[in-house]
Amino acid sequence: MAQLEPLTRSVSLAAESCGRQLHPLAVTALADAIGAQGWPGSGMEPRVRPHFADAWADRDLDEEAHREAYSELAAQAHGVFEGLAEALYDRMASPEGWVAFADTIGTLVSLKAQGYPIALVSNIGFDARPILRRLGIDRFIDEWVLSYEVGYCKPDEKIFYAACHALDVEPSRVLMVGDTMADAGASRVGARCYLVPHAEAGRIVGLDAVLRLVRGGC
Repeated sequence: MAQLEPLTRSVSLAAESCGRQLHPLAVTALADAIGAQGWPGSGMEPRVRPHFADAWADRDLDEEAHREAYSELAAQAHGVFEGLAEALYDRMASPEGWVAFADTIGTLVSLKAQGYPIALVSNIGFDARPILRRLGIDRFIDEWVLSYEVGYCKPDEKIFYAACHALDVEPSRVLMVGDTMADAGASRVGARCYLVPHAEAGRIVGLDAVLRLVRGGC
């Protein structure tokens, strides 16, 4: 449905909140260094060091652990100055730091017009509702199944069962739409899965396929 804004924008605005105006080349270098640590959306494997490994393990189940985990992840990147990691996290947790896929709203309008119930199932350590409210997406969501609220994380079957129960729909009638292999864990409960391809923030990601898939069996 949505993804983080480009990391260069987040870094630039986070630096401004720390009182630093960075040259575009410095912004790019910092964004590359932070992305290399495995910042969300980078496509890189997170580099988790022992001093924040416990927080990382619990990041999607606890708000404080989530903040610690990602702040420490960013702080270890080369060139990160005092306050930047925390400011970058604040940007990630802010509704202003997210962008909807270009085809999200149109797809959701079509699904609701056809009477399909929709649940948001997310591994997240903070409340996603304000983000989706700002993006105009929350009005389409019938049920919210957030890991830090239900106590389970994808790919654990329990979080998918919780979503099916909330919607009062059999798993075999469900299509899970996601963007990571953790989302594909829904197949363990008998649901179908569709993983959207990677795209830059705000671009079309092929959600028209969702409409074809639900017509074909959900």
